[in-house]
Amino acid sequence: MTNRQILQAMSGLMAGMFVAILAGTVVSNALPTIIADLGASQSSYTWVVTAELLAMTATVPLWGKLSDLFNKKLLLQLSLGMFVVGSLLAGFSHGVGLLIFSRVVQGVGAGGLTALAQVVMASIIPPRRLGKYAGIFGAVFAVGTVAGPLVGGVLVDTSWLGWRWCFFIGVPFALLAIALLQRTLHLPTVKREVRIDFLGAFLIVAGVCALLVWVSLAGNQFDWASWQTAALTGGGVVLLAAAVFVEARTAEPVIPLNIFRNRTVTLTTVASLLVGVAMFGGTVFLSQYFQISLGKSPTVAGLMSLPMILGLLVSSTVAGQIISRTGKWKRYLVAGAVIMSVGLGLLSTIGADTSFALLSLFMAILGIGVGMLMQNLVLAAQNDVPAAELGAATSVLSFFRSMGGTIGTSVLGAVLANRVASETAKGLREAGITPTGGGSGDGGGSVPDMSTLPAPLRTVVDHAYGVATADLFLFATPCALLALLTVVFLKEKPLKTSSGMERLAEEAAAETAGPVEALVELPRQRTGDAPVPAPAPGDQDPTEQRA
Repeated sequence: MTNRQILQAMSGLMAGMFVAILAGTVVSNALPTIIADLGASQSSYTWVVTAELLAMTATVPLWGKLSDLFNKKLLLQLSLGMFVVGSLLAGFSHGVGLLIFSRVVQGVGAGGLTALAQVVMASIIPPRRLGKYAGIFGAVFAVGTVAGPLVGGVLVDTSWLGWRWCFFIGVPFALLAIALLQRTLHLPTVKREVRIDFLGAFLIVAGVCALLVWVSLAGNQFDWASWQTAALTGGGVVLLAAAVFVEARTAEPVIPLNIFRNRTVTLTTVASLLVGVAMFGGTVFLSQYFQISLGKSPTVAGLMSLPMILGLLVSSTVAGQIISRTGKWKRYLVAGAVIMSVGLGLLSTIGADTSFALLSLFMAILGIGVGMLMQNLVLAAQNDVPAAELGAATSVLSFFRSMGGTIGTSVLGAVLANRVASETAKGLREAGITPTGGGSGDGGGSVPDMSTLPAPLRTVVDHAYGVATADLFLFATPCALLALLTVVFLKEKPLKTSSGMERLAEEAAAETAGPVEALVELPRQRTGDAPVPAPAPGDQDPTEQRA
């Protein structure tokens, strides 16, 4: 495919990814207002984020496997349709329960977009050229991430619109993406017998959900050492063990276990899990820190994330261009992991009195590291697997990165709630104020509305959220260091120069009994006919003579 054809085919993909990114980022600055308006608690704040991540995590392997079996364009359009349904449900929610359910529906759609966009890219673009186009996706990611919080803040601050439009605004973009995909993306569908592993899919989703629900609720709804913990962890482990047993014996497994024999896939999977914990778990609560601890409006909080996004945009684009030009990729993974670790370590020193200049520097360093690391892990894995397993390998990496983000958000959300509660109680005692438990910011109380708090109490809550947010980055830093250790052991292999579809055709031709030339002659003969002789130069085609 020419560059123009690739860009045309990517237009719908980029619109779809923009929708998925917008869904998460446009809500980030609105969440404190949403939770306060619905009268929900800090644990509900975490669940609104976790519900989408959990649904996306559990369904990514299913979407990836389906992409190896069915038409990829149709699956992309179906995932966008589910996103539209979830967005409309969220916009019309009048209780936190329906809001969380709608986020689950959005998460299922986002799981399809997350897995399928990268699978389609690998199908039409050779790994050697993929870095350049991954930079374009990095630009879309940056625009969506920057525009989302800013648009969300403006919508919340505009009285005649309100937070519900944070969900409605993504609907026209999703419909546009469906139309663009129909017009620009043309992929051949390989006709073959399909066997869907429903039992394996059920066991994987049930096992993962049991463990993620335990991580989300333990320490908040029940103790870490309790019968609920034993039931959820024991049930999750049993379900996943059964899933491994089924996947090892079925003809079309959802997650082919043999791909983990590939050292590159195994190491990039572990690194993706750790990056998910460090990146999503550490940064998802930054907007809350900007608004509560630093006292900024939702609109200003959206602008304050610009340094991190610009760092991610520049590093992903530049690294992608250099990788496409040189074919060398490992050095950028190692450098990205080092820089990400440094950024998280620096952000663990912030507080309620940190200057914006220093905070911007720390966020930019983190963004540069993540931009060099996250997308290139997928590139390394896609380059080292057979074309027939591109969907499975890509979805496995997305699955573990999403699972890391869900675990990080849930665990660090519990850490934040407990730390805020202890710091608030400590600050109130030092100020001689008797805690009431109503707006203190404890794990079970409501997220405080800072505009209604008296000055002494507001100072205490400011400090509590500043200390608690710094602790999140401190807990995330070891995960980044482990990711660095993992990528060091990756073996650099030359990037392939053929696309996934070309490699699939080559692999299929290599498996046939005869050469390709014999296959070309087959349609020119009827059963029982003698072989048709090749025409002499200038002669009429023998088939035309017989006709």
